[in-house]
Amino acid sequence: MSNFVFPPAEIPSATVRGTPARYAVRRIFCVGRNYADHAREMGSDPTREAPFYFTKPAHALTPSGATVPYPTETSNYHHEMELVLALGAPVFKVTPEAAEAAIWGYAPGLDMTRRDLQAAAKAAGKPWDTAKGFDQSAILGEIVRVSDVGRLTRGAITLAVNGVEKQRGDLADMIWSPAEIVANLSQLYRLHPGDLIYTGTPAGVGAVVAGDVITGRIEGLGDIAVTVGPAE
Repeated sequence: MSNFVFPPAEIPSATVRGTPARYAVRRIFCVGRNYADHAREMGSDPTREAPFYFTKPAHALTPSGATVPYPTETSNYHHEMELVLALGAPVFKVTPEAAEAAIWGYAPGLDMTRRDLQAAAKAAGKPWDTAKGFDQSAILGEIVRVSDVGRLTRGAITLAVNGVEKQRGDLADMIWSPAEIVANLSQLYRLHPGDLIYTGTPAGVGAVVAGDVITGRIEGLGDIAVTVGPAE
């Protein structure tokens, strides 16, 4: 038996529709500006140049239905509604066709962001870690297996705050498709089962405050919800 100085942390995991078994999460990758309308609202030119990525720690994972505290060191806390890919096979330097087969499931997700810290980091040419990878910043709904839902190539993706719609797009509007994202990311990393990929958000991102209820939905997949609590 291994001898640890401190007990190891619990493995982050997510629920899977239709089974009591859980999906153990290894890493969380996120794609930046993968919808043209969102790229424009963030002041960028949407093109098909190579996608770029940032990461969140696996322990930032938080289940749908939770109440999360308003994060520290920000006054501009934003929602971003996203399709999340759950990988089920190891891939490295593969084609989009092979990458497609490695996508085991899908889930609705929220990439919560300290937007003011992100803007400051961008202006200074610094990393986004404090803006994107803070505690409880990766909200995840139920994972639905590809075998149950089929391949998702289109369908409405929406988000509302306190019942008022703020984001609406279609999965078909992605600049890079899920298979293309996995294939491209596999050129940079050896990907494995347990890796999640947040695939970007449509336009309409915006600030939320304590007491707000965020609800999202992806057509044919399911819902996600989170309540913003007071600051700690």
